[in-house]
Amino acid sequence: MMTMNTMNNGTIPASAAFERIAVIGGGSWGTALAGRLAANGRDTLLWAYEPELVAEINSSHTNSLYLPGINLHPTLACTGNLEEAISGRSIVLLVTPVQVMRGVLKQLAPYIGPDVIIANASKGIELESLQTVSQICGELLGDTALSRYVALSGPTFAREVAQELPSLIVAASRSAAASQRVQAVFSCPCLRVYTNSDVIGVELGGAVKNVIAIAAGICDGLGFGHNARAALITRGLSEMNRLGQAMGAQAATFAGLAGMGDLVLTCTGDLSRNRTVGFKLGQGMKLTDILSEMRMVAEGVKSAESVYQLALRLGVEMPIVEKTFQILHEDKPARQAVIELMARDLKAEA
Repeated sequence: MMTMNTMNNGTIPASAAFERIAVIGGGSWGTALAGRLAANGRDTLLWAYEPELVAEINSSHTNSLYLPGINLHPTLACTGNLEEAISGRSIVLLVTPVQVMRGVLKQLAPYIGPDVIIANASKGIELESLQTVSQICGELLGDTALSRYVALSGPTFAREVAQELPSLIVAASRSAAASQRVQAVFSCPCLRVYTNSDVIGVELGGAVKNVIAIAAGICDGLGFGHNARAALITRGLSEMNRLGQAMGAQAATFAGLAGMGDLVLTCTGDLSRNRTVGFKLGQGMKLTDILSEMRMVAEGVKSAESVYQLALRLGVEMPIVEKTFQILHEDKPARQAVIELMARDLKAEA
């Protein structure tokens, strides 16, 4: 049975109860995390872009746009004003799509105090700059902000977290104190939080796994079977690790929750948006048609290009990412891409 995660002395610090938290992003994941924080007794204010969503959350305590069928904690409040959202807050949690993160941070920057913890639960690499969210934060908020930055990731579907099903995540920061504060506010009997110091590894795991999940969905859509999926996940983990090593990440991170854990979930779970995109591609649908049917963002579509370009810049071999990019953005036939992967030069596994 899951038990409440604790700090080094075995108890959640009393100060966690007095944290005031802003959650920026009213999609499924942002709403699930905000609801969890409110249920944990934290003073939580959610920011959402859509005025009708703000009104619904405040009046009905539901989010029918992104998390239908879930009743949110009645103390959770929502606003459409960014300045109001973060005013007086000790932790700001970013949960907007990575490709719009820079614009949101520029608006937030004048209101973020020097002691505010900046946490991020979005997964991806910015296409324009090929930067992770921590690197964007460092550029816009200054290097000192990185000592207060925490990356949240792990094998977590928003709906299951909202349903209070047992889940585990990682809070990674250069600062043990910062990661422990985030650990404390989220921890509860249904959500166990581990700390980690490898920020870049946790961020890369969250970005690359979405691309590999699209590839896994393509294999499933083509009917290639369980052998192919298991092999693809394993070799995808190897590609993730190679990119991480080139960027200074720790290999152990990719064997943990933010690496292997999140990769396996996203490549196999029916709730995975990225796997769904790949599955429909494998069945012959056009990407534009698939995306037009989806309200929520499948980050792996953009991340396929940004991860591929980053790998090229660093000279890292990532053949699965390369073929996925070609299928998504260069109209390469999915079946042909798999044939080319299988026909690559023979080599040792390691």
